[in-house]
This record gives sequence, structure tokens and C-alpha cells, in this order.
Amino acid sequence: MSTAFSGDETAPFFGFLGAAAALVFSCMGAAYGTAKSGVGVASMGVMRPELVMKSIVPVVMAGVLGIYGLIIAVIISTGINPKAKSYYLFDGYAHLSSGLSCGLAGLSAGMAIGIVGDAGVRANAQQPKLFVGMILILIFAEALALYGLIVGIILSSRAGQSRAD
Repeated sequence: MSTAFSGDETAPFFGFLGAAAALVFSCMGAAYGTAKSGVGVASMGVMRPELVMKSIVPVVMAGVLGIYGLIIAVIISTGINPKAKSYYLFDGYAHLSSGLSCGLAGLSAGMAIGIVGDAGVRANAQQPKLFVGMILILIFAEALALYGLIVGIILSSRAGQSRAD
């Protein structure tokens, strides 16, 4: 058994699990939001093809959710290097909670964006005055994922503060 490793041997598992959770859940939210609002855009485009480009906003907003998960996954994975610095269970749990907060916030935001985007673009085809209201609701749904990203960054920054090395 090598003595080069310092810290808890199972801690990196939780850290990498956090990175995977951030990316997977955020991308699931992005995929759901894109698919659900994309169906609404396609349905609306049959009746009002001139509004398709204007109605693509929910699809773009859903796609951004995956980027949030990617950011946290990169931050977490670069913070896991047990050979360079001791990596304890506290650090692994901090990274796990960081990934889960960002990922699950992205998943819930993607579901909200998909539902609002689907109904919103269809309603916008019938009543153009609803466009601003739809955009505001989409912004508030996107803010949920942004909150998860911010909390994820804060939690990830706590890793490495468990013990004085």
C-alpha cells in the first residue's frame, strides 16, 4: 500500500459524483426544456411561420442550463487532485452538494422553461401581446438555475477548508 496518498481514500468518489450530478441533471433540464418548447415552436410554426425565429427564445434559454452544469463540473473536477493536496470527506461532500445544487436547480428550471415555453409560444401565436409576459416568466425560471449555479460555486469554494494543511 502506497503512503503517497493523504486524506480520505473515498472522498474523491463523492467529488466526482458531484461533478457528474451537476452536468447530468443540468443537461436533463436543458434537454427537457428544449424538447418541450421545441414542440410548441413547431406546432406554432405551422399556423404562423413568421413567428418561428421570435419564438425560439425558450429553446435558447433551455440550452444555457447545460452550460451552468458544465461550469460547475469543471470547477469541481479541477479541485480534485489528492496527490497535490489532501482531499478529505469534507471536500468530497462540499463538491457533491455543489454539483447537486446546480444540477437539480437546472433540472427544475428546465422543466419550468419547457412548460412555459410550450404554452407561451402557442399563446403568442394567437395573441402577440403575451410575448413580454412569456419572456418575463422565462427569465424568472432561468433565474432558478442561476441561483443553483451561485450556490454551487459558493459550496465548491468551501472545499479545501476542512483542515489546516
